[in-house]
Amino acid sequence: MFSKGQLIFAGIFVVCFIAIMIYVYRKDFALHKIHYKGSLKVLFGFILFIILLFIIKIYLKNK
Repeated sequence: MFSKGQLIFAGIFVVCFIAIMIYVYRKDFALHKIHYKGSLKVLFGFILFIILLFIIKIYLKNK
C-alpha cells in the first residue's frame, strides 16, 4: 500500500509537526492566559449541549 520511504517520511513528519506544535504552544502560553480567559467555560457549555442533543435523540428514538 505505502512504500517504506513514504512510511519513514510520514513518521518523521508527524514527530517534527508535534514537536513544533508543542514549542509554539509553550511560547504563546502567556498570551493564551490573557486573550482566552473564558474559553474553558465555552468549551464545557458546547460539550454539555452536544450531550444534551444525544440524550434527546435517544429519548425520542425509544418513545
